[in-house]
Amino acid sequence: MTSTAAKERGQRIAEIMFKAGAIHVSRQQPYILAAGWASPVYVDIRLLIGEPELRQQAVALATNWMKEALQTSAFDALVGAETAGIPFAAWIAERTGLKFRYIRKRPLGIGRNAQVEGGSIEGLNALLVDDLTTDGRSKLNFVRGLRAAGAHVEHILTIFYHDAFPDAGVRLGQAGLTLHALATWSDVLAAQDDGQLSAADRQEIERFLSDPVAWSARHGGRSA
Repeated sequence: MTSTAAKERGQRIAEIMFKAGAIHVSRQQPYILAAGWASPVYVDIRLLIGEPELRQQAVALATNWMKEALQTSAFDALVGAETAGIPFAAWIAERTGLKFRYIRKRPLGIGRNAQVEGGSIEGLNALLVDDLTTDGRSKLNFVRGLRAAGAHVEHILTIFYHDAFPDAGVRLGQAGLTLHALATWSDVLAAQDDGQLSAADRQEIERFLSDPVAWSARHGGRSA
């Protein structure tokens, strides 16, 4: 994919996010993200799931990008990460004709005590799909589960990458993984937001992005 095409795709995803109301800013009371970081902005990709037109647009962009950049033929199965990655992986699998599986955050603890559901993953080349990535730690947990079940996993596809925090790429790279994101913060800040971000909101996001670790530490979140 050319850089121009990637930029256009990222801004289209960002505009879809704005239309879904997926970007929430709180300057007074910071959000604590799942990874423990404090942030003035919370991104809720799950809101796309409930909007048919918007989710179809996002899935089409993801499917087209996958066919062009990763080549669908390189994979045997798409694996949705619990919870919001599951529907996106299922919709992309439907469009590409690939097998679909999903993975829990931890084994079920009853019955077969399975972590991977939908069928065997053993020996399959799998693409892990999730809605959002922050520091990459939850992705490592999912990949460990997939590899323990016998899957070959080297690539992760995420709708949005919260690329403010350090070392996610390094952390995943050390595990032999490449993260592919349809949109990042640069796409959000460059997209047409239809007035959803005030000047003060945008300024606070930019302050946060300039040093997210320090911002988090000052506002009660993780500091390292």
